[in-house]
Amino acid sequence: MPRRTPRTTLDRLRTSRRFPGFLKTASICVLVAGLLSPLTQQAAAATAAAPNDYCGGQCSDILPPGENGNATLAQILLNQAFGTQPSHAEDQLGPYANLATGYSGLTDPTINTFFNDASFGVPSDQVASTEKPGGRGDVTIVRDKKSGVPHITGTTRYGTEYGAGYAAAEDRLWLMDVFRHVGRGQLTSFAGGAAANQGLEQQFYRNAPYTEADLQAQIDKAVADNGARGQQALADVKAYLDGVNAYIDASDSGRYFPGEYVLTGHKDAITNAGTIEHFKVTDLVALASVIGSLFGSGGGGEVNNALSLLAAQQKYGVEEGTKVWESFRERNDPEAVLTVHDGQSFPYGGKPADAKGEALPDAGSVTQEPLVYDRTGSATTTAAKNASATAAKTTLGSARRGMSNALVVSGKYTASGHPIAVFGPQTGYFAPQLLMLQEIQGPGISARGASFAGLSMYVELGRGQDYSWSATTSGQDIIDTYAVELCQDDHHYLYHGACTAMDEVEQKNSWSPTTADSTPAGSYTMRVWRTKYGPVEYRATVGGKKVAYTTLRSSYLHEADSIIGFQMLNDPGFVKGPQDFQAAAQHINFTFNWFYADSQHTAYYNSGDNPVRASGVDAEFPVWAQPAYEWRNWDPATNTADYTPASAHPGSVDQDYYVSWNNKQAKDYTTASWGDGSVHRGNLLEDRVKKLVAAGGVTRTKLVQAMADAALADLRAEDVLPKLLKVIDSSTVTDSTAAAAVAKLKAWVNAGAKRTETSAGSHTYADADAIRILDAWWPLLVKAEFEPGLGSDLYNAFTNNLSVDEAPSAGHGPTGSHAGSSFQYGWWSYVDKDIRAVLGENVRGGLTEKYCGGGSLSACRDMLISTLDQAAGMTAAQVYPGDDQCSAGDQWCADSIVQRTLGGIKHGKISWQNRPTFQQVVEYTSHR
Repeated sequence: MPRRTPRTTLDRLRTSRRFPGFLKTASICVLVAGLLSPLTQQAAAATAAAPNDYCGGQCSDILPPGENGNATLAQILLNQAFGTQPSHAEDQLGPYANLATGYSGLTDPTINTFFNDASFGVPSDQVASTEKPGGRGDVTIVRDKKSGVPHITGTTRYGTEYGAGYAAAEDRLWLMDVFRHVGRGQLTSFAGGAAANQGLEQQFYRNAPYTEADLQAQIDKAVADNGARGQQALADVKAYLDGVNAYIDASDSGRYFPGEYVLTGHKDAITNAGTIEHFKVTDLVALASVIGSLFGSGGGGEVNNALSLLAAQQKYGVEEGTKVWESFRERNDPEAVLTVHDGQSFPYGGKPADAKGEALPDAGSVTQEPLVYDRTGSATTTAAKNASATAAKTTLGSARRGMSNALVVSGKYTASGHPIAVFGPQTGYFAPQLLMLQEIQGPGISARGASFAGLSMYVELGRGQDYSWSATTSGQDIIDTYAVELCQDDHHYLYHGACTAMDEVEQKNSWSPTTADSTPAGSYTMRVWRTKYGPVEYRATVGGKKVAYTTLRSSYLHEADSIIGFQMLNDPGFVKGPQDFQAAAQHINFTFNWFYADSQHTAYYNSGDNPVRASGVDAEFPVWAQPAYEWRNWDPATNTADYTPASAHPGSVDQDYYVSWNNKQAKDYTTASWGDGSVHRGNLLEDRVKKLVAAGGVTRTKLVQAMADAALADLRAEDVLPKLLKVIDSSTVTDSTAAAAVAKLKAWVNAGAKRTETSAGSHTYADADAIRILDAWWPLLVKAEFEPGLGSDLYNAFTNNLSVDEAPSAGHGPTGSHAGSSFQYGWWSYVDKDIRAVLGENVRGGLTEKYCGGGSLSACRDMLISTLDQAAGMTAAQVYPGDDQCSAGDQWCADSIVQRTLGGIKHGKISWQNRPTFQQVVEYTSHR
């Protein structure tokens, strides 16, 4: 059967939950008879020879829901009517989900019950199919029986990349098409005008309002700046696109293209009229801009920072208010968990001794720059406007939802003497998944792993012949906000003393109802005003002068540059050890933490083009758009500048262990987002891995178990709740409601503070009442603890910088609720430091004052009991009010992970886990 089509979207990218009533069973059967393609891939008996593989069968990976993200119209209709799944559409979802209840009994021999064997090649008895894409003789795509992963082997470089493109289109064509439109701000015109789609395209267009000329210029510069490797990258991209387009032509003529093209009105199921547009090089840059914006662009939020600083100064005065603000900002908290913990210091983003050039807004003058104009039809609804507001907040804040984690242990502490790594990116849950698995073997390329759909000319996260690598989002600040002084009118500004016109860039979108998306017709125009200092995001006055606040990021107009680093990581002739790995990562300009393991060494490197700022500039706040405060040697024509050298980036080789869960990278290295304090979800990994290393004899099983155990932990319950209970227990609890709640909470903590089912598939949590109580209590206690002391204005300003909570059932992250990733951002460190201070315990880097009960232990205790009483009295329906996926009061469902549909195939919910979406478990036995 030909490869099939997808069905889920980024949290905001959604197709209609129901197809119209005319798609009844009888009509489905008729359609199926006419639409099932007679073409099949040839089953092959030949052995697929494995290239050099030094992992000894000890490399594993997993990527739910399944490799196959394409489905024909017939397969979509069968799935909608009967729940039938195309082959390999969800065969990795079950093993992935089962680890939550199966990890305690895990052994090394049973790891691949929950993961795929990630060895190179396919044993002859496991070959499901073999094809020569486009009839070419220089490339073969073999798919295995278990997971359907494409294993691409080429004898020429062109053929290898052609095969990679062909396989990508086989597995993710619809998704690739969706995201090239997202990257251009054209999603609604392509896939429908659902409010979520409106919000998604607005989020990315605000961040990267590129013209076609901008996209092409990125390619030209990336090629020109990188010599032979740049030329090779362009050749690889063109060969890859030839493969993609060959599949488009074949599937169109053979009528086995993704069924979503019919459901969205781009193709006719009966006549086959309509067109699937070929892909071009600039489409891949548009795709890269989406991925880079989502996961690799740390920074921003300077205007929000300024507003909270002004609120603090208004309440406390300038000097004391600044101290209060800095204590909550936690730029360099001495209690923060670190990835590089050997004492090395990497100063970046710290507070200057004498800040210069700050352009703080006048009180009450800030207004957000509109993006959407000329709304008509369904674009005028409340839902549409709410989606716009959410998109703007996501884009303009500093809380980048990168996610991902890594656990890496040196061979000195393992049972085998070889390093072990369990790592991967948390990219959300979609159907089909944003990432796809593949193996690529050809001249200068030898790798297996995951790549973002449409950018899979190279493996982006995975393994080579004798090494593996992965990444987590780092979030250091590569985005600055400039105050450009206006002149003449609202669309002219002073640039180096000359009144200069802003560039107007706009995208007009319109949509009509389709089978996939019944949203009524509507339209709008997205309009961005661009300056040499980046797009305008806010308007304000500074000292009475009218200004526009713009945002400038170092990766703006440079999303294509990172292709060279990925090319190097796939090249066995380049990467032969940890230093080569670090050299490759230095060519990636997105903000990531990169990890490496081979049979002898481990390594870490923090990537990103960190701009060298002018002396005295504080990156936390807006600065004047004047030469004295620009990035050093900044060229606005190309958006290039001086960047900090590799030696100034956190990096390490052979540290005893590394952990990362988007926590602070190293001493003195400040990230743009708030919350790097004494309690961070990185502590869940740090505590477990540190204990394993101290005991020695670490195995793959033990490291997987540490990850899986942390994935079920409630951070608040494990690291903060015991201290809250200590305050409550400072005297006898006489309130019966509070006493009962305390007993339940203590029992939960003693049981491990996990959010886990009573048994596999029960859909009921053990300690359900305790979990409900804490979910209800946390926001109540935080507000009651801090708002009286801070005052409402400052408290609300700080909550705009850092959200109070991020429980599994909360709507947050790039995919909203049901996204798995939890506890990345919240006030747990503030509560921890404040409660310890009230208890009289030692606190390093504490807040400037005691807030709970005004510093009185008894008053603090009274507040905790009062809010606990209130929380205990809340019903499950009040705590978990229900949504489009769950009934009110269904606690398990509220937490559950949903594969958000980007296409036509639906999947069932799975129990909550806080772990990478794509994940590797590796332990190499030898080295070249």
